[in-house]
Amino acid sequence: MGETNGAKATKPVLFFDIDNCLYPKSAKVHDLMADLIDQYFATHLNMPWDDAVRLHKEYYTNYGLAIEGLVRHHQIDPLDYNAKVDDALPLEGVIKPNPELRQLLQDIDKSKVTMWLLTNAYVNHAKRVLRLLGIEDLFEGLTYCNYAEQPLICKPDPRMYQRAMDDAGVEKVQDCYFVDDSYLNCTKAKEFGWTVAHLVEEGVPIPPTPASQFQIRHLRELRTVYPQFFKSSKTEE
Repeated sequence: MGETNGAKATKPVLFFDIDNCLYPKSAKVHDLMADLIDQYFATHLNMPWDDAVRLHKEYYTNYGLAIEGLVRHHQIDPLDYNAKVDDALPLEGVIKPNPELRQLLQDIDKSKVTMWLLTNAYVNHAKRVLRLLGIEDLFEGLTYCNYAEQPLICKPDPRMYQRAMDDAGVEKVQDCYFVDDSYLNCTKAKEFGWTVAHLVEEGVPIPPTPASQFQIRHLRELRTVYPQFFKSSKTEE
Protein backbone atom coordinates (compact mmCIF):
# COMPACT_ATOMS: atom_id res chain seq x y z
CA MET A 1 0.00 0.00 0.00
CA GLY A 2 1.43 3.35 -0.99
CA GLU A 3 1.07 6.45 1.18
CA THR A 4 0.21 8.59 -1.82
CA ASN A 5 -0.42 8.01 -5.46
CA GLY A 6 -1.14 11.18 -7.39
CA ALA A 7 -2.07 9.38 -10.61
CA LYS A 8 -5.41 10.41 -12.08
CA ALA A 9 -8.19 8.10 -10.93
CA THR A 10 -10.56 6.67 -13.51
CA LYS A 11 -13.12 5.54 -10.92
CA PRO A 12 -14.66 6.83 -7.69
CA VAL A 13 -12.74 6.70 -4.41
CA LEU A 14 -14.08 5.33 -1.13
CA PHE A 15 -12.22 6.96 1.76
CA PHE A 16 -12.10 5.21 5.15
CA ASP A 17 -11.23 6.76 8.48
CA ILE A 18 -9.15 4.44 10.70
CA ASP A 19 -9.45 5.05 14.45
CA ASN A 20 -12.83 4.23 16.02
CA CYS A 21 -14.01 3.32 12.52
CA LEU A 22 -12.13 0.24 11.30
CA TYR A 23 -12.09 -0.92 14.91
CA PRO A 24 -14.87 -0.05 17.41
CA LYS A 25 -14.93 2.69 20.01
CA SER A 26 -15.58 -0.08 22.52
CA ALA A 27 -11.93 -1.10 22.12
CA LYS A 28 -11.23 1.97 24.29
CA VAL A 29 -8.17 3.02 22.28
CA HIS A 30 -9.47 6.59 22.42
CA ASP A 31 -9.49 6.44 26.24
CA LEU A 32 -5.91 5.15 26.33
CA MET A 33 -4.84 7.91 23.96
CA ALA A 34 -6.70 10.60 25.91
CA ASP A 35 -4.81 9.64 29.08
CA LEU A 36 -1.46 9.87 27.30
CA ILE A 37 -2.41 13.23 25.76
CA ASP A 38 -3.46 14.60 29.16
CA GLN A 39 -0.13 13.42 30.59
CA TYR A 40 1.70 15.15 27.74
CA PHE A 41 -0.14 18.44 28.34
CA ALA A 42 0.49 18.30 32.09
CA THR A 43 4.18 17.43 31.73
CA HIS A 44 5.25 19.55 28.77
CA LEU A 45 3.15 22.60 29.56
CA ASN A 46 3.84 22.27 33.29
CA MET A 47 0.21 22.66 34.30
CA PRO A 48 -2.14 21.04 36.84
CA TRP A 49 -3.94 17.90 35.69
CA ASP A 50 -7.42 19.47 35.55
CA ASP A 51 -6.11 22.35 33.44
CA ALA A 52 -4.36 19.89 31.13
CA VAL A 53 -7.58 17.93 30.62
CA ARG A 54 -9.53 21.13 29.93
CA LEU A 55 -7.00 22.49 27.43
CA HIS A 56 -6.74 19.13 25.66
CA LYS A 57 -10.51 19.12 25.16
CA GLU A 58 -10.48 22.74 24.01
CA TYR A 59 -7.81 22.14 21.37
CA TYR A 60 -9.47 18.93 20.16
CA THR A 61 -12.80 20.75 19.80
CA ASN A 62 -11.34 23.81 18.09
CA TYR A 63 -8.83 22.16 15.76
CA GLY A 64 -9.83 18.52 15.32
CA LEU A 65 -6.52 17.39 16.86
CA ALA A 66 -5.01 18.28 20.22
CA ILE A 67 -1.57 18.34 18.63
CA GLU A 68 -2.52 21.22 16.34
CA GLY A 69 -3.23 23.43 19.33
CA LEU A 70 0.05 22.37 20.92
CA VAL A 71 2.02 23.25 17.79
CA ARG A 72 0.11 26.44 17.14
CA HIS A 73 0.25 27.88 20.65
CA HIS A 74 3.18 26.16 22.38
CA GLN A 75 5.63 25.27 19.58
CA ILE A 76 6.04 21.66 20.73
CA ASP A 77 7.82 19.14 18.53
CA PRO A 78 5.08 17.10 16.81
CA LEU A 79 7.32 14.07 16.34
CA ASP A 80 8.20 14.06 20.04
CA TYR A 81 4.48 14.19 20.79
CA ASN A 82 3.88 11.29 18.42
CA ALA A 83 6.56 9.21 20.13
CA LYS A 84 5.10 9.82 23.58
CA VAL A 85 1.42 9.48 22.63
CA ASP A 86 0.49 7.52 19.48
CA ASP A 87 3.59 5.32 19.35
CA ALA A 88 3.34 4.66 23.09
CA LEU A 89 -0.15 3.17 22.91
CA PRO A 90 -0.27 -0.52 23.97
CA LEU A 91 -2.26 -1.48 20.88
CA GLU A 92 -0.95 -5.04 20.61
CA GLY A 93 -3.15 -6.10 23.51
CA VAL A 94 -6.20 -4.21 22.27
CA ILE A 95 -6.55 -4.41 18.47
CA LYS A 96 -6.74 -7.84 16.88
CA PRO A 97 -7.50 -9.20 13.39
CA ASN A 98 -11.19 -8.97 12.50
CA PRO A 99 -12.25 -11.63 9.96
CA GLU A 100 -15.66 -10.00 9.40
CA LEU A 101 -14.05 -6.65 8.61
CA ARG A 102 -11.58 -8.28 6.25
CA GLN A 103 -14.37 -10.12 4.42
CA LEU A 104 -16.39 -6.92 4.10
CA LEU A 105 -13.43 -5.05 2.62
CA GLN A 106 -12.56 -7.94 0.30
CA ASP A 107 -16.09 -7.87 -1.05
CA ILE A 108 -15.58 -4.32 -2.33
CA ASP A 109 -14.99 -4.47 -6.07
CA LYS A 110 -11.73 -2.66 -6.82
CA SER A 111 -12.61 -2.56 -10.49
CA LYS A 112 -15.41 -0.17 -9.51
CA VAL A 113 -13.85 1.93 -6.75
CA THR A 114 -10.46 2.85 -5.28
CA MET A 115 -10.13 2.07 -1.56
CA TRP A 116 -8.19 4.77 0.27
CA LEU A 117 -7.49 5.64 3.92
CA LEU A 118 -7.88 9.12 5.38
CA THR A 119 -6.73 9.61 8.96
CA ASN A 120 -5.71 12.39 11.32
CA ALA A 121 -3.11 10.07 12.84
CA TYR A 122 0.54 10.10 11.82
CA VAL A 123 1.70 7.45 9.37
CA ASN A 124 3.34 5.25 12.05
CA HIS A 125 0.10 4.83 14.00
CA ALA A 126 -2.01 4.32 10.88
CA LYS A 127 0.18 1.50 9.55
CA ARG A 128 0.43 -0.10 12.98
CA VAL A 129 -3.37 -0.28 13.34
CA LEU A 130 -3.79 -1.70 9.84
CA ARG A 131 -1.18 -4.37 10.53
CA LEU A 132 -2.84 -5.38 13.79
CA LEU A 133 -6.24 -5.58 12.08
CA GLY A 134 -4.69 -7.68 9.31
CA ILE A 135 -6.01 -5.49 6.49
CA GLU A 136 -2.96 -3.49 5.35
CA ASP A 137 -2.98 -5.23 1.96
CA LEU A 138 -6.54 -4.20 1.05
CA PHE A 139 -6.09 -0.46 0.50
CA GLU A 140 -4.47 1.36 -2.38
CA GLY A 141 -3.17 4.31 -0.40
CA LEU A 142 -3.12 6.41 2.74
CA THR A 143 -3.52 10.11 3.43
CA TYR A 144 -2.45 11.04 6.95
CA CYS A 145 -1.77 14.12 9.07
CA ASN A 146 1.91 14.78 8.47
CA TYR A 147 3.31 15.75 11.87
CA ALA A 148 6.62 16.66 10.23
CA GLU A 149 4.94 19.40 8.19
CA GLN A 150 4.04 22.95 9.16
CA PRO A 151 1.32 24.05 9.32
CA LEU A 152 -0.41 20.84 10.39
CA ILE A 153 -3.40 20.03 8.20
CA CYS A 154 -6.03 17.59 9.41
CA LYS A 155 -9.73 16.83 9.13
CA PRO A 156 -12.07 18.75 9.24
CA ASP A 157 -9.96 21.38 7.43
CA PRO A 158 -11.13 21.41 3.78
CA ARG A 159 -7.47 21.32 2.73
CA MET A 160 -7.22 17.81 4.19
CA TYR A 161 -10.07 16.57 2.00
CA GLN A 162 -8.44 18.20 -1.01
CA ARG A 163 -5.10 16.59 -0.11
CA ALA A 164 -6.80 13.20 0.03
CA MET A 165 -8.30 13.79 -3.41
CA ASP A 166 -4.92 14.82 -4.80
CA ASP A 167 -3.22 11.78 -3.26
CA ALA A 168 -5.86 9.38 -4.58
CA GLY A 169 -5.89 11.09 -7.98
CA VAL A 170 -9.60 11.93 -8.01
CA GLU A 171 -10.65 15.30 -9.44
CA LYS A 172 -14.41 15.57 -8.82
CA VAL A 173 -15.94 15.80 -5.37
CA GLN A 174 -18.91 13.88 -6.79
CA ASP A 175 -16.59 10.85 -7.13
CA CYS A 176 -15.63 10.89 -3.43
CA TYR A 177 -17.31 8.65 -0.85
CA PHE A 178 -16.38 8.55 2.80
CA VAL A 179 -17.02 6.84 6.13
CA ASP A 180 -15.91 8.33 9.47
CA ASP A 181 -17.07 8.16 13.09
CA SER A 182 -16.54 11.89 13.72
CA TYR A 183 -19.66 14.06 13.43
CA LEU A 184 -17.62 17.15 12.58
CA ASN A 185 -15.44 15.37 10.01
CA CYS A 186 -18.55 14.00 8.30
CA THR A 187 -20.32 17.36 8.33
CA LYS A 188 -17.36 19.15 6.76
CA ALA A 189 -16.77 16.41 4.19
CA LYS A 190 -20.41 16.68 3.11
CA GLU A 191 -20.07 20.48 2.87
CA PHE A 192 -16.97 19.88 0.72
CA GLY A 193 -19.15 17.92 -1.70
CA TRP A 194 -18.44 14.32 -0.73
CA THR A 195 -21.02 11.60 -0.18
CA VAL A 196 -20.62 10.61 3.45
CA ALA A 197 -21.67 7.82 5.81
CA HIS A 198 -21.43 8.79 9.49
CA LEU A 199 -20.64 5.75 11.63
CA VAL A 200 -22.49 6.01 14.95
CA GLU A 201 -21.54 2.83 16.76
CA GLU A 202 -24.22 0.90 18.63
CA GLY A 203 -24.44 2.28 22.15
CA VAL A 204 -23.42 5.78 21.02
CA PRO A 205 -26.32 8.29 21.06
CA ILE A 206 -27.80 9.20 17.70
CA PRO A 207 -27.14 12.89 16.97
CA PRO A 208 -30.31 15.03 16.83
CA THR A 209 -29.30 16.34 13.41
CA PRO A 210 -27.66 13.93 10.93
CA ALA A 211 -24.07 14.82 10.07
CA SER A 212 -24.31 13.74 6.44
CA GLN A 213 -26.25 11.89 3.76
CA PHE A 214 -26.07 8.52 5.52
CA GLN A 215 -25.88 7.33 9.11
CA ILE A 216 -24.87 3.77 9.94
CA ARG A 217 -24.46 1.70 13.09
CA HIS A 218 -21.98 -0.81 11.65
CA LEU A 219 -19.59 -0.90 8.72
CA ARG A 220 -21.55 -3.83 7.25
CA GLU A 221 -24.25 -1.26 6.40
CA LEU A 222 -21.91 0.15 3.75
CA ARG A 223 -23.31 -2.63 1.57
CA THR A 224 -26.64 -0.82 1.75
CA VAL A 225 -25.51 2.80 1.45
CA TYR A 226 -22.83 2.19 -1.21
CA PRO A 227 -24.16 -0.97 -2.94
CA GLN A 228 -22.65 0.03 -6.28
CA PHE A 229 -19.15 -0.75 -4.96
CA PHE A 230 -19.73 -4.29 -3.73
CA LYS A 231 -19.30 -7.57 -5.58
CA SER A 232 -22.48 -8.90 -3.95
CA SER A 233 -25.44 -7.53 -2.08
CA LYS A 234 -25.33 -10.06 0.73
CA THR A 235 -25.59 -8.76 4.26
CA GLU A 236 -23.50 -9.85 7.19
CA GLU A 237 -25.35 -11.16 10.24
